[in-house]
Amino acid sequence: MVNAFHERGWIKFTYDALLADWVARALPAARASVTDPAHAEWHDCEGTWFIGVDALDNDAQGRVTGSAALGGAAIDLAYQQFGPIDLHKGQVSVIYPGYPRPRRGESEAAARYRANRDAAHVDGLKPTGPDRRRRVDEPHAWILGIPLTEASEDAAPMVVWDGSHKVLGSAFRRALQNVPPHEMGDTDVTDIYQAARREVFETCPRIELPARPGESYLLHRHCLHGVAPWAEGARADADGRMIAYFRPELPGGVAQWLETP
Repeated sequence: MVNAFHERGWIKFTYDALLADWVARALPAARASVTDPAHAEWHDCEGTWFIGVDALDNDAQGRVTGSAALGGAAIDLAYQQFGPIDLHKGQVSVIYPGYPRPRRGESEAAARYRANRDAAHVDGLKPTGPDRRRRVDEPHAWILGIPLTEASEDAAPMVVWDGSHKVLGSAFRRALQNVPPHEMGDTDVTDIYQAARREVFETCPRIELPARPGESYLLHRHCLHGVAPWAEGARADADGRMIAYFRPELPGGVAQWLETP
């Protein structure tokens, strides 16, 4: 299992009763976050996506609404490989029928990329400024996706590019190899990132990862991933296709983020 994760850059976990119990206890809090006025800004894509960053009110071990700490095979593997990092408040990402519509302020080119390329990205590289230049401003340890609701397999599933973490990780290390650690987070990596992303599209298989409550998937921090469009005829619970995401930041910053675990 560990070898498969490092070779492919992702791993999907089958049903885990311990995780399913956590999901059942976390769902009411996740559902409430969607209608909480404090999170109103996260409704976007013309009502087809609740982005829900930091919307789940969990503690550093993932406890929420009386649940036990977040447990199960997926989080166990993450901690085994990357250390017991404190969790941030989870993202509650909800997709609805009709996704994707353009985001507020999104250019036509960006909207096409969202629809045609699943908005494929590496987490932690946020575009800034009028030229949308990218830096590693959030050096995540890993990405853990935990489905909270039932949905059909074509209801905007997670998408990964198999083995893409190797292409992108190598590119990032080349881009920052001569940069002092304290300057790495301020260094523009846009051009080499975009070139590596094009290589990934040409050489790495695109894989959809639909999953049900009790299942989960763990992604390598350099893995290119995104969200497929909501297919015609796709189905989900009344709450939409809801997934909790955890992506804690590494204590060693960008220098640690560049390492090959």
